Amino acid sequence: MFLKDYIVDIFRATKSLLTGMKRTGYYFVHPKEIITEQYPDNRDTLVMADRFRGEVIMPHDENREHACTGCTACELACPNATIKIVTKFDITPEGKKKKALDTFVYHLELCTMCGLCVEACPTDAIKMGQKFEHSVYDRSMLTKKLNLPGSKIREGIE
Repeated sequence: MFLKDYIVDIFRATKSLLTGMKRTGYYFVHPKEIITEQYPDNRDTLVMADRFRGEVIMPHDENREHACTGCTACELACPNATIKIVTKFDITPEGKKKKALDTFVYHLELCTMCGLCVEACPTDAIKMGQKFEHSVYDRSMLTKKLNLPGSKIREGIE
């Protein structure tokens, strides 16, 4: 019984090896059909999928304006406190106090790339970026301020 099982295992292993070698031989004869990415040689042409979750970014337009109102919905949705929203009060032309974004702090080293913050944002002020190379020597480089210095909220966003 033991010898029979041993010979059957050898036969299955040989069959599996030959199946893999058949695939390798096919790609050796048809090299244009290879789908392997040659990273890092193809960094300039590498295109990630649209649904790829690299890191949270806050897009700004050409006037350094963003859509973040400082509502802190993203901060509340984050499961591990990756986002910290610091708000301030601005005075509107009518003389009313209005809450506004002062600093959007993003701790990339804590982020699990779940995307819950992006889904929670009512104004689509943040989105998931395409960058995936985050290796640094100093961990403090992974704490980012997403709103640009001197940026302000885009007109018409409430």
